[in-house]
Amino acid sequence: MKYYLKALQNYAVFSGRATRSEYWYYVLFNLIFSFIVGFIGGFIGVEALGAIYSLAVILPSLAVAVRRVHDTGKSGWFVLVPIYGLILMFTEGEAGDNKYGVDPKNPEAERVLI
Repeated sequence: MKYYLKALQNYAVFSGRATRSEYWYYVLFNLIFSFIVGFIGGFIGVEALGAIYSLAVILPSLAVAVRRVHDTGKSGWFVLVPIYGLILMFTEGEAGDNKYGVDPKNPEAERVLI
């Protein structure tokens, strides 16, 4: 749940990196909340409720996906390439810092300045 809230807090932050667990927990909770909102919308007769929720989370979903691809050392534009983008979501991130930011698994590591 903390990763879902973290992604919503960083809803338009496309820079930096996101770990696999951060991305996939966001996807899991987003799916759960989508079902809940869709069920409630259908139950009370407001089918547009699910569409409103989907529109509300499209930017955070895209942002966390771009940060996930950055963790593998690739450009965020690879999110738009269907199969390769999905493969990158499962790929382990680069160890250590890369050009997109510090290693999210070890942000406290001692850094050598060049």
